[in-house]
Amino acid sequence: MDVNEILARFDREIRQQPQEGPGAVVEREPGVVRVVRAPDGWTGITWTGLSDLDADEVIAAQITRFAAAGVPWEWKFYSHDRPEDLPARLLKAGFEPGPPEALLVAEVGALPHEPKLPDGVRLVPVTDAEGAELVVRVHDEVFGGDHAAIGRMLLDRPDEVKAVVAMAGDRPICAGRVEFHRGTDFASIWGGGTAEDWRGRGVFKAVVAYRAAQAAAAGFRYLQVDASDDSRPILKRLGFAELATTVPFVHE
Repeated sequence: MDVNEILARFDREIRQQPQEGPGAVVEREPGVVRVVRAPDGWTGITWTGLSDLDADEVIAAQITRFAAAGVPWEWKFYSHDRPEDLPARLLKAGFEPGPPEALLVAEVGALPHEPKLPDGVRLVPVTDAEGAELVVRVHDEVFGGDHAAIGRMLLDRPDEVKAVVAMAGDRPICAGRVEFHRGTDFASIWGGGTAEDWRGRGVFKAVVAYRAAQAAAAGFRYLQVDASDDSRPILKRLGFAELATTVPFVHE
């Protein structure tokens, strides 16, 4: 896999052509693509190309634009974005950085597609409100915070977003979703956090394999994930390659 070629394709197909579902408004101006959404949705900058522009002027203009929207938002920075000092400029403008993650991509056909589960665990596809609530429960437990918006998204976009829950008896212990970016070569996976007492037993890998099979069945060539430090080594062993790092710079 040509990492540079895939990274350029990811920028072109995903970052410059965001698909954020009902209610999303995609706005473009020189050097910037941004998404402005309803309160339940993601809002922020998906792509920038500021090499030939006044970066500080562009940053100030985005702050003004999103102030009018009246919601918190993020500038999703990638390590190959320019200028090189863009993170320092964002910090100076009042942004707060979130945890860095690795942008990983794999050929769907090269990934395992057969989930191997520990005894007593089964995978349940999410098809209704009850399943969506299970996803929210396990995300709230594993990641902290309130993930009700993800549950609503699963119900609002059933053709574009599929989720699965790993169940140990009646308890949800892991959950993840796959998003199909129609008209591109990419599907992406999100979530996948596992309850602490079930970690290291193959549940996370099984949930990845299940979603890889879904992406393959839907005809996608690549699977992308923003990986934390915990999941990155597991995903690399499964066949993912690291293309870049990404940091969410949040502005309130």
